[in-house]
Amino acid sequence: MSQQGTIAVAMSGGVDSSAVAALLRAQGHPIVGLTLQLWNQRRLAANYAGLGLPETVPQGRCCSVDDVYDARRVAEHLGIPYYLVNAQERFENEVVRPFVSEYLAGRTPIPCTLCNNHLKFDQLLLTARQIGAERIATGHYARNRYDPERGRWILSRPEDKSKDQTYFLFGLTQTQLSRTLFPLGEMCKPEVRSLAADHGLELAQKPDSQEICFIPGGSYQNFLGAYFAEQGRELPDTSGELVNTSGQILGHHSGIHTFTVGQRKGLGVSSPEPLYVLRIHPESRQVAVGNDSELLRSRLIADRLNWVSIPEPTAPIRVSIKIRHRHEPAAATLRVIGPDTVEAIFDQPQRAVTPGQSAVFYQGDEVAGGGWIKAEPGA
Repeated sequence: MSQQGTIAVAMSGGVDSSAVAALLRAQGHPIVGLTLQLWNQRRLAANYAGLGLPETVPQGRCCSVDDVYDARRVAEHLGIPYYLVNAQERFENEVVRPFVSEYLAGRTPIPCTLCNNHLKFDQLLLTARQIGAERIATGHYARNRYDPERGRWILSRPEDKSKDQTYFLFGLTQTQLSRTLFPLGEMCKPEVRSLAADHGLELAQKPDSQEICFIPGGSYQNFLGAYFAEQGRELPDTSGELVNTSGQILGHHSGIHTFTVGQRKGLGVSSPEPLYVLRIHPESRQVAVGNDSELLRSRLIADRLNWVSIPEPTAPIRVSIKIRHRHEPAAATLRVIGPDTVEAIFDQPQRAVTPGQSAVFYQGDEVAGGGWIKAEPGA
């Protein structure tokens, strides 16, 4: 049985979560390490080979076998209990399968946000309770505090804006935030590496993971082919026409799942000026292309909302909105237009507003809330 006040540290095997474990241990907190095993990195290797693709699993990803080894080694170095939790079935059901469905429907999903919203924090908190831990701590760069005047937990951007991960955390509930610590929120990455080195952690200079854990080489198309091959199924036929904004047919494509809004390369048509994917029409399987200026959108619709630092607004509010992780938040007016649905009107049109991606609403550094960008009727 864990001591009263025990904190379960989500250990991914990277420098950030390892530094969190070292920091909390040095502060005298009773801690345990938890690692979620989400995906077997070798699972589809033979299927990749069968498609004529490289069979090796690239390095530089999160949640790999090597990362599990590193997390266990850090726990041993710090002298803390360590648990490896098999969450592969949940991960496939709640992250991988929705990811596949979204791509085949012509949308561009964010598996890391799906993982945080639907699996990771839920599973971590569930396991923490089972082992007697009251709270969890993670290596995310974010800030979290309780505001008694509002009676809400407030999620905010971190000190190190270059490492801001709040875009992926907008789906956290008030209950989850109340039991979660983000110890790196006030720190910058060089400080975190120095902290890890000061505590004798060999992975202090380990590179950050750069890939989605179940997508070798970053190719969604290759993953979809291998995933369906494993199940003895063929990829659904989503081939169709490439058209311009006037509806003129420019060519044909092999599947809407091979495109995302804003894409320039691999369109399969020649043009005197660069062409970009403007819209994907899943019903007709048409992909509309056009010039860069036609990517600009003055509005978006988002649904499946989660309000974090504020309750659902009853009147239009001013916010800044991120439509991608690396997107600079853009000023906008936000209003509720229906059940679980909002409309945002940007002060300045934004490039490549992409259905399936998250739209996260900020007021200053605080995360007001967020939702999922929805394809508009006729789009």
